[in-house]
Amino acid sequence: MTDLLRSWVETANTPDTDFPLNNLPYGVFSIDGGKASCGAAIGDKILNLSALEASGRINFDGSLCTGSWNAFMALGKQEWARLREELSTFLVEGSEPQPAYLVAMADAALHMPFAVSEFTDFYAGKHHATNVGTMFRGAENALPPNWLSIPIGYNGRASSVVVSGTPIKRPHGQLKGPNDELPHFAPSSRFDIELEMGAIVGTASQGPITVAEAYDNLFGYVLLNDWSARDIQAWEYQPLGPFQAKATATSISPWIVTAAALEPFRVSTPKRERPQLNYLNEPGPMLYDIALEVALTPNGGNENIICRTNYREMYYSAAQQLAHHTTSGCPMRVGDLLGSGTISGPGKDNRGSLLEISWGGKEPFTLDSGEARSFLEDGDTVTLRGAAEGDGYRVGFGECVGTVMSA
Repeated sequence: MTDLLRSWVETANTPDTDFPLNNLPYGVFSIDGGKASCGAAIGDKILNLSALEASGRINFDGSLCTGSWNAFMALGKQEWARLREELSTFLVEGSEPQPAYLVAMADAALHMPFAVSEFTDFYAGKHHATNVGTMFRGAENALPPNWLSIPIGYNGRASSVVVSGTPIKRPHGQLKGPNDELPHFAPSSRFDIELEMGAIVGTASQGPITVAEAYDNLFGYVLLNDWSARDIQAWEYQPLGPFQAKATATSISPWIVTAAALEPFRVSTPKRERPQLNYLNEPGPMLYDIALEVALTPNGGNENIICRTNYREMYYSAAQQLAHHTTSGCPMRVGDLLGSGTISGPGKDNRGSLLEISWGGKEPFTLDSGEARSFLEDGDTVTLRGAAEGDGYRVGFGECVGTVMSA
């Protein structure tokens, strides 16, 4: 494990910051409604990369002046490494401080860090799939026959992906009550979240690629909340799977933590319960040890931590998911977003969705206030957090926040 890299930005040297020099996550920000700029988080500040490039201090073909990270990602892995090296040299303790290029994070508005080309969401957490399958099919048929062999996924809506802080309006849809013969149209009453990680494709590909190539093609990762209307989903999902139940919104955290920053935290996927087909075999550890939590704050109430789990629980890594995605010849584009699937662990406190925590609404959970809950109420705020823990430092993602608004 690497040590803390010290910076002349003092707040980047504290053990509780998400953004030490080891991290350098990328985002897009503005000040007082001004032009959107590319930046890197460092402690409680943002290094203005658009200003650095405009001044000639760094040169990446103008890609950092675009207000989005897509153009930079398209430059390729060699340029990704060069930017990280140049920024590390610029910010390291002992180099000349350049505070003129810093912005206080508290004064900045954060925006979508990249334009999402396509969005694919997977169902790759074994504990989640087992819990959901047990609820609806019984323990003996919890996992579909193909689950241990293939990363199951569906094509979602890129247009619905929003940055942290965007309010989430409760969706309407077709609902079917337990005793109703015909559906009715109404707001969802079983609105839910799913704790996920999002992997961002930084290198385009045409046709099948290997797992190793897929790993190298991934630029970075974000926290991802896949908002889910369970009552709409229950009526619509057969035979073609999720549709409107998952189209309301998908929230992502505003900072892209690069694959390079997560390199010290690589771990292997869990032991296979069935041999993988050769094209899915990983040549080395391609998952990450990232501690995750979900907080629910009711309107006017206190924050309640309702889940703690870890990204290492995923049965399939993002590299396996991406490699499988390409097997049909499916082209992958710069800015494609891959949702991991719900990240649950083995215990009740490790369940990454309210569907699991409340066991389909049959076992409501109790907030600190004494209020019983099964699904989300209007005014609830959900916050996802995550960090890879080093020795005296953390590589964090910041927060992914969404508040439920009335239909």
